[in-house]
Amino acid sequence: MAENLGTAPPNLWEEYLMALDDVTDRLKRITTALGSASVDYALVGGQAVALWVATKDPAAVRTTKDVDILIRRDDLPRARAAALAAEMDYFEVMGVGMFLDRRDPNPRHAVHLVWAGEKVRPEHEHPAPPVERRRTLAPGLHAVDLPALVSMKLMANRDQDRVHLRDLIEVGLIGRDLPAELPADLASRLDALLTELGR
Repeated sequence: MAENLGTAPPNLWEEYLMALDDVTDRLKRITTALGSASVDYALVGGQAVALWVATKDPAAVRTTKDVDILIRRDDLPRARAAALAAEMDYFEVMGVGMFLDRRDPNPRHAVHLVWAGEKVRPEHEHPAPPVERRRTLAPGLHAVDLPALVSMKLMANRDQDRVHLRDLIEVGLIGRDLPAELPADLASRLDALLTELGR
């Protein structure tokens, strides 16, 4: 028998779909603006994983609210101008650069910036990849290439990152050949995950 939670809003499904639409809108607006301004970028994080998974099995794509974009720090002035044209303002919160949507200026719903060639966190073993490590996976949408994305996920190594890696493994994008393209410490971490999944 289904449990009646009692507190769920009557239009819960519509609100869920609207939230997904908002993420898609932010993603399209910022990538279109950066592309129009000739600012090199690459999607990283959950959106990059979603795009890669979609190349194999769109039904296996996991929804994510985060929009993370890799750019060069030197390109920030041009990126800020491009974001302004998309009605987004630049802010830094606790050292993290982000574009906040004027219609929804909530840092949890921001476009978060990752600096190419710099460590995302001080404790990370390796820096983020250069922007040149990108592939065009859909018209006007660029994501970091697969080895670079896997490296970033292995370095972050949170529960959600391991889930993303499992998604990439399950659709056949990661196999025993990929560790050869990774630094030894990260290759060992991926090897353990592949073994865990019986691959």
